[in-house]
Amino acid sequence: MIKYTKAKLSDIQAMQDLVLDEVKKGIILFRSADEMATNIRSYILAKDDDDNIVGFGALHFHAFDLAEVRSLIVSDKCRGLGIGKAIVEELLNEGKALDVKKIFTLTYVKAFFESIGFEEIPKESLPAHKIWADCIKCKHFPVCDEIALIKTI
Repeated sequence: MIKYTKAKLSDIQAMQDLVLDEVKKGIILFRSADEMATNIRSYILAKDDDDNIVGFGALHFHAFDLAEVRSLIVSDKCRGLGIGKAIVEELLNEGKALDVKKIFTLTYVKAFFESIGFEEIPKESLPAHKIWADCIKCKHFPVCDEIALIKTI
């Protein structure tokens, strides 16, 4: 059975280990341990019966009514089991509880997010500070082929 819980500072190394291959491929941005610590309250973990982290995602706030699902990862061995969807649902519920109105994401997996109610939008409609705070750190910048999607909650 998978448990969903908030991340702790002691989880950071295991989280970085889980996401390492996707970071190397340029699919997920690298987050330093310090950056993850600063934002630790943003992360939801999926843990298996042995308390191993098998997935996680973060809800990052950009404005009083706008947040982003980012850093979503599920281990290769657990993909296709609904864990990613459950993590996103946890993040959406957290955003709703905090009165966020819209949640966006940048992804290479458009169909996954569409299956849970996100709709494609032009990247140009994203907040400019998103581009300069995060995207500029990406090895694909400025030629980005990620797709922007948004969901009103």
